[in-house]
Amino acid sequence: MGGEGRSLAGNGGGKPIGKPLSLVLFAENSMEWNVLLPARARSLGGKWKKLEHDGRGRKSGGRRWCCRLFFVFFNVMDEVTTETIGEIIVCMVTLMVALHNCLMHEALTIGVHRNRLPSRSYTLDFHEKRAHLKNLAYSNDSNCYNVLRMYRATFDRLCSMLDEIGGLKPTKHMLVDDKYFKAVLKAIIRLHRVLYKTPNPVLEDSTDPRWKWFKNCLGALDGTHIRIRVHKDDQTRFRNRKGDLTINVLGVCSQDAQFIYVLSGWEGSAANGRVLKSALDRPRGFKVPADRYYLVDVGYSNAEGFLAPYRGQRYHLNEWREGRHPTTPRECFNMRHSAARNVIERCFGMLKNRWAIMRSPSFYPVKTHNMIVIACCLLHNLIRRENVGDPLNDEAENLDPEPAEEHAEVDGPISTVETSESWTLFRENLAAQMFNEFRRGR
Repeated sequence: MGGEGRSLAGNGGGKPIGKPLSLVLFAENSMEWNVLLPARARSLGGKWKKLEHDGRGRKSGGRRWCCRLFFVFFNVMDEVTTETIGEIIVCMVTLMVALHNCLMHEALTIGVHRNRLPSRSYTLDFHEKRAHLKNLAYSNDSNCYNVLRMYRATFDRLCSMLDEIGGLKPTKHMLVDDKYFKAVLKAIIRLHRVLYKTPNPVLEDSTDPRWKWFKNCLGALDGTHIRIRVHKDDQTRFRNRKGDLTINVLGVCSQDAQFIYVLSGWEGSAANGRVLKSALDRPRGFKVPADRYYLVDVGYSNAEGFLAPYRGQRYHLNEWREGRHPTTPRECFNMRHSAARNVIERCFGMLKNRWAIMRSPSFYPVKTHNMIVIACCLLHNLIRRENVGDPLNDEAENLDPEPAEEHAEVDGPISTVETSESWTLFRENLAAQMFNEFRRGR
């Protein structure tokens, strides 16, 4: 720390003896240092070196605080007299007293300026947070719906489920209804056993005009693309055929537009058939019971468990408007199939209309974004069950379905589900029944 050691006394021949002792002291505007230190050093009869350095400190209230840094070097000799030891002790005590005075002065000064600052709190206290949340969610149903997309009774039900099933417990300073993001996200996903819809087949005596033709059908499935942001090194995998960065989400829903199963995370470049194959291959993945099936679009193979429309025929509902009627059994089958399978399109439409994060890319990592998608689907189911009179439910009836991607099945038939003559014959017979009934009704 600068300066070579000098002997104070003893047998050194002018060379340093013993171990150097360094004292580093901080003070501000202390005249005591300039008076006491040289005097004590001279009383030791030795030579001393003092290095003084002015340094800038931190800002506080617009003032700059400066302190002087003193380096005092002593050599502690092998042999010293009792008088010398006494002088050293006196010097040390003097230094400690001066240091104490400087620190006390600094503390008092900081305290005075701190008292001048206005007292501000950058976090709401518990009662203020509760009052704010009460105004947002509990004041009336209109506010609650605008903020949370559900009514107060539904939100109350959700909080109870998160507490009892999701493991989200209130703490001393935070209740269940204002817990932080990731804890709530994980707790919602833990509700999947309760919130996912248990599929029920269409009964033989069903009178539903959309579903009565599809006995034992459990619902419909399809894929939808959710936009995301990813690192530039991964953009090729996530870029879909339209050029957008997306994840391909498989959704399976019941006849009443509640999700039965959701698989989120596949890259946007993946074909729908590949995503479905992945869901079927998982140990706890998507399962289709024997003698049951789901309606799928032309992006999937027509195989046992998955009833697809005829390719190359008119299919979408907007193609049957303006008085157009089917002229063949296959066209009639496609028309009936489209009317029923449209439920999954309405399901996706409600999901994206209700949650803005489903419509625009987020800045969350892909893993977190996948959890958000699943959580939104689970909340969709809760709202469908509990939110009586939800305006989005009525709006969804008029949504136009997304166009199917006829070329999407680029990986060939799904390996875990094989087509068969019996399944092809089942579709042909069903198409003939539909067309005969249609002609009799005209």
